[in-house]
Amino acid sequence: MKPSMKEVFTQPDYLLALGFGSGLAPQAPGTMGSMVGVILFAALSLLPTPLYILVVLAALAIGIPLCSRVARRLAIKDPACIVWDEIVGVWIALIAVPLNGWWILTGFVLFRLFDIWKPWPVRYVDQHWQGGLGIMMDDVIAGLMALIVIQTGLWFWPCPWGYCP
Repeated sequence: MKPSMKEVFTQPDYLLALGFGSGLAPQAPGTMGSMVGVILFAALSLLPTPLYILVVLAALAIGIPLCSRVARRLAIKDPACIVWDEIVGVWIALIAVPLNGWWILTGFVLFRLFDIWKPWPVRYVDQHWQGGLGIMMDDVIAGLMALIVIQTGLWFWPCPWGYCP
């Protein structure tokens, strides 16, 4: 059973794991959580890239036990309402992207595509890894896959349609 909005805003574990309430969306909670990740990216993008990466690694380190605790409390293996993994995954996808709407939207869409489609090894991790590590790592891998595609795209096509950041 999903927690109530009151529980989300009174219990710090729920607040983070459920993406500040976005995980309670009745439709597409993962997409809503990813959107929260993009909104938070706007502030994080002001950091130098090495510091940004440290914040992402810290969020991942916090997320593994956080997601484990919340999933255990909810008594569900990988609750759809837990979206901290999507937030971290989209942050990974957006590492070192130019700060323009085209590349940010591309990162968001690619991350969601890999997270929903679950190509190997995302599917393997999703199906075989347990607890907070399993909840987080399939999205980390999806984020890394999106990052590789974006950075490759930037290498070959740095100014889409003539627009350079």
